[in-house]
Amino acid sequence: MHAPTLPRTLLSTAIAATFTLAALSASANLSSRYTDADGDMVADAPTDEAQWADPDTLIFAYTPVEDPAVYAEVWADFLDHLSEATGKQVQFFPVQSNAAQLEALRAGRLHVAGFNTGSTPIAVNCGGFRPFAIMAAEDGSFGYEMEIITPADSDITRIEDLAGRQLAFTSPTSNSGFRAPSALLASEYGLKADEDYQTAFSGSHDNSILGVINHDYEAAAIANSVAHRMLARGVIEEGDYQVIYTSETFPTTAYGLAHNLDPELAQKIQDAFFDYDWEGTPLEAEFANSGEAQFIPVNYADNWAVIRTIAEATGETYDCQ
Repeated sequence: MHAPTLPRTLLSTAIAATFTLAALSASANLSSRYTDADGDMVADAPTDEAQWADPDTLIFAYTPVEDPAVYAEVWADFLDHLSEATGKQVQFFPVQSNAAQLEALRAGRLHVAGFNTGSTPIAVNCGGFRPFAIMAAEDGSFGYEMEIITPADSDITRIEDLAGRQLAFTSPTSNSGFRAPSALLASEYGLKADEDYQTAFSGSHDNSILGVINHDYEAAAIANSVAHRMLARGVIEEGDYQVIYTSETFPTTAYGLAHNLDPELAQKIQDAFFDYDWEGTPLEAEFANSGEAQFIPVNYADNWAVIRTIAEATGETYDCQ
């Protein structure tokens, strides 16, 4: 394994209290473009059939990664399955950023997608994203932890050592790559971004991990599920970096669809996720590296509550009218 790590650390009493207070005011913040008649915090399908989308080609996008071509191959078999289940052509869209993925959804150019943890509430509220699935282990457990890592030979061995140093985040919309660690550092350690430590944005967890290993960054906040997959692919090696903090478990990528798809098509898409046989597939080969073996149903209102409260605790809003 990596250099000795700290035991998994739950949110401190101080930051947990902050999140609890924020949770009291957490509510749906859907754009006025959408409605939520059933109160499930996600956009309703249009009631007017004329507004239903039934494209000849479904566009699918997975959350931004360093090398989208790798994941085009990982998802190829599943997308063939999705095509057969829906009777549609399915195209993989290699997005380069969270913003590009959200814009494609909002503009109606993206129909099925996996949005990263922190981007999911933005996609829900600003793009009409309807999450319905998450990857899980065979026993139904799911999630990942945020880790703060430093180079293996770094003298930064505890959170307090970050004062006056540099910490790389991934993007402002990322939960583990920005929101959770910035909230933690400010609330528990009194370290504020760009005041008590320098910040950089790498664009992805892959970039952050490689940046730390190559000494481009002094430290980085990452999702450990990404690191596990990179280790399994041989992109990085055991002991390339040290872990100085591990968070509580968060939900991982949410899979869902655009709110305005024809309901019959939307149901076929959902069924395709839950009917997919992972055994012997590229999807299994890739995601088994982070302990995932199936798709299970997810409830946005419940499963993303902690993510919404983290966002509120850090002053993030979903005002995207």
